[in-house]
Amino acid sequence: MNREGFPNRLFADSRLGLDWRPAWMTKPYSLDLRDRAVARVVAGETVRSVAATLRVGVSSVVKWSQRFRATGSAAPRKMGGYRPRVLIGEHRAWLLRRIASGSDMTLRGLVAELAEQGVKVSYRTVWNFVHREKISYKKKRSSRRAKSPRRSPPSRALETLSGQD
Repeated sequence: MNREGFPNRLFADSRLGLDWRPAWMTKPYSLDLRDRAVARVVAGETVRSVAATLRVGVSSVVKWSQRFRATGSAAPRKMGGYRPRVLIGEHRAWLLRRIASGSDMTLRGLVAELAEQGVKVSYRTVWNFVHREKISYKKKRSSRRAKSPRRSPPSRALETLSGQD
């Protein structure tokens, strides 16, 4: 049997790590394992010995113990969840009026104006709002467009070098 508990790698006595999840969403350890670890720490065992016995990381046992002391339970927190939209209601109406005014603005400018009103949002939030509302927006501040280097006349430096001065 190898150290992970997979004899000959044909079957596993543990479900940990066998369910597919993206790398950033690891499956939390079971509440039973957490409770056993916390009970041993409360009974006086060292965190390192508990971690070695249960084959988990030392930091995991420390965090479970801290959570138990703070909340009375070592249960994991909720994973994921829905974050409600910020730009709704009066903020949405203001933003639509501001965009409809047609004045020269950028998305970063809108972020700054929203911050002045006390609405803290990111550039990406405003971009998603504009995209969701199917609004065309100016990507850069208004300025003279740069001419294409292929079509512009040769620079004075080139004329001087070629002796055409």
